[in-house]
Amino acid sequence: MIKKTLISIAVASMAVPYTYAAPTQLYWGDTHLHSSYSGDAYGMGNESADPDTAYRFAKGQPVIHPYNRVRVQLNRPLDFLVVADHAEYMGVMQLIEEKSDLLTSGETGQKLLEMMAEKGGKSVYYDLAGTVVKGTPYPELLTAQVREPIWNRIIEAAENNNEPGKFTAFIGWEWSSMPGGANLHRIVFTDKGEDAASQFLPYSSMDSNRPEDFWSWLDKTSGETGADFVAIPHNSNISNGLMFNDVDSNGHPISASYARTRMRWEPIAEITQIKGDSETHPDLSPDDPFADFETFEHVMTFGAGEQTEVDQASNYARSALKRGLEIEAKTGANPFKFGMAGSTDSHTGLSTASEPNFWGKFGLDSIPENKDKETTPHADGWSMSAAGMVAVWAEQNTRESLFAAFKRKEVYATTGPRMQVRLFGGFDFNAADASDNDLAGVGYRKGVAMGGDLSHASEGKTPSFLIQAVKDPDDANLDRVQMVKGWLDADGNSHEKVFNVALSDGREDLGADTLPVGNTVNLKTGHYRNSIGDEELVTVWQDPEFDASQRAFYYLRVLQIPTPRHTMLDAVALGKSRNDVNHPATIQERAYSSPIWYTP
Repeated sequence: MIKKTLISIAVASMAVPYTYAAPTQLYWGDTHLHSSYSGDAYGMGNESADPDTAYRFAKGQPVIHPYNRVRVQLNRPLDFLVVADHAEYMGVMQLIEEKSDLLTSGETGQKLLEMMAEKGGKSVYYDLAGTVVKGTPYPELLTAQVREPIWNRIIEAAENNNEPGKFTAFIGWEWSSMPGGANLHRIVFTDKGEDAASQFLPYSSMDSNRPEDFWSWLDKTSGETGADFVAIPHNSNISNGLMFNDVDSNGHPISASYARTRMRWEPIAEITQIKGDSETHPDLSPDDPFADFETFEHVMTFGAGEQTEVDQASNYARSALKRGLEIEAKTGANPFKFGMAGSTDSHTGLSTASEPNFWGKFGLDSIPENKDKETTPHADGWSMSAAGMVAVWAEQNTRESLFAAFKRKEVYATTGPRMQVRLFGGFDFNAADASDNDLAGVGYRKGVAMGGDLSHASEGKTPSFLIQAVKDPDDANLDRVQMVKGWLDADGNSHEKVFNVALSDGREDLGADTLPVGNTVNLKTGHYRNSIGDEELVTVWQDPEFDASQRAFYYLRVLQIPTPRHTMLDAVALGKSRNDVNHPATIQERAYSSPIWYTP
């Protein structure tokens, strides 16, 4: 492992340690942001931050916070954004606010107008959400006449803010399937612009809450319009054991056809965001001391009743990747061969994933005094995570180039900090490659990037991985880089193991007994010091337990040194005792690379 001094130049709105033209550049964005056009956003206090506001804020322009009405601004703009408003009743709250003629003439519209006047937007939202969960939508609100005006506004906002080479505004939405309250939501975005997007209306869970029907619609619409799509499942952690199940919607074992179709449309999974982290769970990974991170298990039932018996393995990404190997061995196709993304799921129209600059899930919890109040069903503002972001290695900042990177899974997730992470896998990397000035060039030339595949190891050959992690120049140092491996044994059973592949401060790897990096956070002030940890960790790692006959996957987890959680900062600001806030005072922010798979 090599420790380097960081020498930086500005590329893609962050500092990177290259002095040459790398084959790909790093771009930062959010593929999961809601504006006031989402019913829950409007009902919970965001009545003004529309899609145009969301794009302007992402581009670094000052805007007004929709709830507390202060001026807010990013000190580091994003490179791309998907405004992903819920397709279900998209824009209906705006039509109610505008007392649109599209609603005033109908019985349902009159009911909702009266409810808004008497009880407010939150009551209207809960009424609408209840019809989605229970499968009893209001037909009057599903007509093209009601839906088209808002969809056209969303398209227009994206087109007006898209600046190829400078900022990418994707056209997208969220398909919010909630059978029995289980979260089966998917973010959807297209590589195309207005010409294609104006030919369809977003598919919603009121058309069908079955993923298979959703994929069929994507296939049909792609053929008719020329638009391609990426769908990204999110919050598998609250899916009631359904997101990564081993059966389809009919309860039949997953087939090769199902697996190929799912991966055609869902090459990425969102594994970290405001409603918690979905990488793994401490019950599933008991030997992983870092598994219990931002664990969130508040299922949004909306009156549907809670499921008591949940298959946690179907809720988390690491278990899903292992299950994918098992299914592939049986059917010849892997339904869970996905890359990793993070995004916010903020409903304020403001993409903020920084602990000291976190503007809440909804408007309500952006004010520290309000964090005791319910933000989502059964959860308050203290429960929310200030997360996450998605990093993309692409040739240029355009819809086409970024979209292609999502398709090939050359993307990774972070919980907020802009850590730079490179991962290449191959059979010919050596220790000297870690010190090459053209690390990325070497990686692409001798191996495959994150999201790629290795296969058929020659006799005596073992996969090696070229790894680089660089701290966010405006954030904390790095604690360690870990390789998470999953594999399938000869009996078809899957296993996992976490390896420390690079440790800061010259520490020795002693497995579970490895010395912790330490903690410099001042619990009275919320300040921390970068006097521990490293700025950069670079290494070439070879799997010491490789078996050429076993299917496997490998992905990186990069940990920062401990820093203050947003709740600690708010507790300090409010003069609260740490005992009054039922959440850790400090956390270790992290990045998750997309995996590299090995197939015999």
